[in-house]
Amino acid sequence: MRLYDPLHHQRVNRQLPMNFDTRWVCVKRPFVKAGGELTTAQLSPSFDPLMRYYEAPIHLKANGGIFLLDDFGRQDSSPRALLNRLIVALERRIDYLTLAGAGMAVGAPFEAMVVFSTNLEPGSLVDEAFLRRVRYKIHVPDPTPAEFRQIFERSCKEFEIVFNEQGYNYVLDRYYKPFKRPYRGCQPRDILNQLDEVAYFLGRPPRLDPDLIDLACRSYFVQA
Repeated sequence: MRLYDPLHHQRVNRQLPMNFDTRWVCVKRPFVKAGGELTTAQLSPSFDPLMRYYEAPIHLKANGGIFLLDDFGRQDSSPRALLNRLIVALERRIDYLTLAGAGMAVGAPFEAMVVFSTNLEPGSLVDEAFLRRVRYKIHVPDPTPAEFRQIFERSCKEFEIVFNEQGYNYVLDRYYKPFKRPYRGCQPRDILNQLDEVAYFLGRPPRLDPDLIDLACRSYFVQA
């Protein structure tokens, strides 16, 4: 079964002992993210008939690191089906994998931190018994005005856009205050990413100019 996946694993170059088993690869602790596209089928090994090996399921590729199940509750598979599939691995730190071609099941260690992220009401996704099994829960509220500004400034640095008060206040006065729109932590990055792409298309430097802000925000917030 192949565990190494260059999409999720970053190799580490280091001196290895002479008796090191070369079937293994040294990697950094992985961070594996699955979103709305995740299905229960991806949590089982898949057999490649040409290469004659099994591909490890996505959550096992997070072993030793973090497995983030983002947008939980928006997958085609129901939240109950996904949790039913993962619950043994979460509780016992071992997952039993069915090898369809061999007609048998094998146990594999599961030592990853599993994080469920959702903006839906947890009680609407699973029942109380399942919620008890997910022991630690953190509510992340909308940012305060001061926090929103900090996020906006950091996002400006990320996109190499010079932050200025006039442009920032224009965003708030034009697209937030008139609509009593709540602040969301993802919005500064999304808006500035849109602004950066619009500026690139127009052949202009990305700046907090009113016309670029208008083009980005009208598209992002779907406003005429």
